Amino acid sequence: MEGAPATGSVRKPSALAGGPQKRDWPRGRGASTKGLFLKALGASIRGNVEREWFGSPPHRATITGPRPVGLAAHPHDPRPLDAERGRQLLEGVLVLDGGVLRLGETGDPFDQPSPTRQFAIALHGFDWLPHLMAAGPGSSRLALRLLQDWRRVFGTWNGFSWSGERLERRTFHLACAAKALAPEASDAEISAMALDIARGARQLLKASDAPDRKLERAVVATIAGCALTGKASDRLMAAGLKKVMARLDAIVLPDGGHASRSPEAGLELLFDLLTLDDALGQRGRPAPEALTRAIDRLSSSVRFFTLADGHLAAFQGGEAVEPRRVAAALAHDDHGPRPPQSAPHVGYQKMQGGSIQVMADAGPPATRVLSVAACAQPAAVEIVCGKDRLITSCGWSPEATGANAFRLSDAASTVSVGDGSAGRPLSGWRAEALGPWLVDGATQVEVKRHDVADTGVWLDVVHDGWKRLGLTHARRLFLDLKADELRGEDSLIPIVAGGEDGPRRYLPFMVSFHLHPDARASLARDGKSVLIKGPSNVGWWLRNDAVDVAIAPSAHFDHGHARRAGTIVLKSQVRPEKGAKIRWKLARATDH
Repeated sequence: MEGAPATGSVRKPSALAGGPQKRDWPRGRGASTKGLFLKALGASIRGNVEREWFGSPPHRATITGPRPVGLAAHPHDPRPLDAERGRQLLEGVLVLDGGVLRLGETGDPFDQPSPTRQFAIALHGFDWLPHLMAAGPGSSRLALRLLQDWRRVFGTWNGFSWSGERLERRTFHLACAAKALAPEASDAEISAMALDIARGARQLLKASDAPDRKLERAVVATIAGCALTGKASDRLMAAGLKKVMARLDAIVLPDGGHASRSPEAGLELLFDLLTLDDALGQRGRPAPEALTRAIDRLSSSVRFFTLADGHLAAFQGGEAVEPRRVAAALAHDDHGPRPPQSAPHVGYQKMQGGSIQVMADAGPPATRVLSVAACAQPAAVEIVCGKDRLITSCGWSPEATGANAFRLSDAASTVSVGDGSAGRPLSGWRAEALGPWLVDGATQVEVKRHDVADTGVWLDVVHDGWKRLGLTHARRLFLDLKADELRGEDSLIPIVAGGEDGPRRYLPFMVSFHLHPDARASLARDGKSVLIKGPSNVGWWLRNDAVDVAIAPSAHFDHGHARRAGTIVLKSQVRPEKGAKIRWKLARATDH
């Protein structure tokens, strides 16, 4: 194909052939089958024991004392608020996570079925509380009444309400709102709120059901301690801050990326750390240097992951967060430095041309406890042309429960071979015990980047995600600054050269380009070229040398809810002994 890079310079890297490899991100390999079995068995036993113990009166006594004396700090959460949702609740309509519950003036949402599981998670996480507090007169009294409704049914113990992110978010929201609720509350109500905060924070520090969120839980427990007074406050702040400091540098990488590799996870952690910094300041305690450093790094990372359309890049279990939320996270530092085009520790590369912007996943997926939302999508790309996000992924996140198929290779804009994937989530009892860890994913990734002033950017990403088929995937991208076009080549290279003997076998080989829901595509008369247009109505041609081209239906997740989208699929075949390649080019349609 004219103008496409040749394959002669894409060689099998020494690391993927068994030689030494230098890696910028420390990451453990996936566990063996026997190791996974033993870990899952241990987690299952521990989980059953904890559930029995946590529901017992002796345990409830351990998290009840010492009782907090009262309320102190009023931590500020910088996340944007929606006062309209609060006003709807004042009018008796509770809107949460795409679901609606009509309560009337005195309805109790905790004593009736929730419309969806996601609604119930948001309800018991008190996601409604900050929006209600922004709604004006009457909000405090309604909030206090709803807190009493929850306490009456679930205040002692409940397996659903007291586990996972329900407990974490509820404790966080209540710690941030309690001081503002106090002027309308009776002494008994203030005492009950303070005890709810203390018990929730202590439970967060004891439970082991979310090992991937140890840092986030410690942050929330410390914020809760700041919100209280007395011995309970001192102990929570000391215990929480100790755990935060022990975990912070392992989760916030030197380039600011979150160790899970999810851009959205980094954004949400930044919000929580900003809240913690504010809470410590209100209590007259200087923020530890490591906390300040983590906030600076995360802020730089959020800037790096913010694409030209104002949304966050959607990779590795993170969604394309809206510009308003991104801006709120960066409001504390409006004039921060311009981030680099490379984030080697977390494993991403950005390419910026005149009209085209590319974000590439250039690292192995997270492993073990941090892989519960990881995706088997090495070398995936997102492409923004102008301010139109044309090429993206399915945007899967943990909010889209029960949709783990969208974590597989063909759910992102990358290569897939046969009917398999470059990694898979655990299923069955092992997933119930450990969480849906990603296993058998790429473990070795080599990245080479070459920026040529006034000419363009070369990027090579090579990974071993298809090693079980005897293949290495090499994706070469060239962003031509002068022509304002992106040229790509996806090669499947045999790991072991030769191997011509034996029966020939051919596997389907596909390069997928997932369209954003606001983008549309049409196939040209030649049956191969595809015209893509976004909201700005500017056309871009995707030309290629694939054997066959199709446009298939797909989905793109927004807050866990699927939107209709499409996928451009470039099809060919590969003999594992010989390898194969598909070349493609994205260029502006000057005649449209």
